[in-house]
Amino acid sequence: MLNGIPVIKRLAVSMSQQSYGLPSHASAQVSSKDYQNFRAFLESACGILLGDNKQYLVASRLSKIMVSNQITSLSELIEKISLVNNRALKEEVIDAMTTNETLWFRDTHPFDVFKNTILPAAIANGGSSLRIWSAACSSGQEPYSLSMIYDEYRAAHRAKLPPLNIVATDLSKSMLEACRAAEYDGLSLGRGLSERRLRQFFEPTENDCWRLKAVCRERVRFQLLNLMDGFISLGKFDAVFCRNVLIYFSQELKKDILRRIHASLKPGGYLVLGASEGMTDLSEFYEMVHCHPGIIYKAI
Repeated sequence: MLNGIPVIKRLAVSMSQQSYGLPSHASAQVSSKDYQNFRAFLESACGILLGDNKQYLVASRLSKIMVSNQITSLSELIEKISLVNNRALKEEVIDAMTTNETLWFRDTHPFDVFKNTILPAAIANGGSSLRIWSAACSSGQEPYSLSMIYDEYRAAHRAKLPPLNIVATDLSKSMLEACRAAEYDGLSLGRGLSERRLRQFFEPTENDCWRLKAVCRERVRFQLLNLMDGFISLGKFDAVFCRNVLIYFSQELKKDILRRIHASLKPGGYLVLGASEGMTDLSEFYEMVHCHPGIIYKAI
């Protein structure tokens, strides 16, 4: 039960999907050479930089794919995903290696920053719209949390806010499909969502899940995007939330992405990073803003 609300408990299923072992017909060990080749592929394809001695992680996450495609070794998988006509398999592998860990109103203070800094600035600027980019949005909790905050602020302050448009991107097709459905089971909702917000912003579905109401859902547009690729076509934003993703990239790639995000921000726009992420050697692009708690960055 979630605060008296019936839920479907899918934890066992979720855990089994993430912790399956090597396929029975695969070798019990991932060779050092194969692991290094796979690390190089993953960094080249999506920027994720695997650490040393992560062979078991690779084997466990790719096991199901190898079984379904009758692939018996990591070297064979690398060979197949290198073929031009195997784009679907390549995307499936990247999807499996992507960490999709999130919750509602994660870390709290970024959403306080949105409420106390970004929304008042939008009113003061008097723009025709407020555009937010939620990068690496996973299963949608971040952009949908922002949409809820927007409604709460407007109701509490009776403020004339510009219309909110949120572009939410991720490199996982399966995650984006789930985002667009905007349906969550009790286990997902129990991670950071209060009963009050559940009652206010969600409607029960016939399959014992809850769906975000249209007024919040329709402000968010989901789009497939690899941060290694160009994103100038997304347009200009008043704020960018790029949290808990740059930690997986090399320092060089991280700086490149931060420079390109700056080009996507309107003058004076805000960048919100994850709690463990910082910025170095980019003082000509961003000014640090202390929000007590938390730090954000303002485009110069």
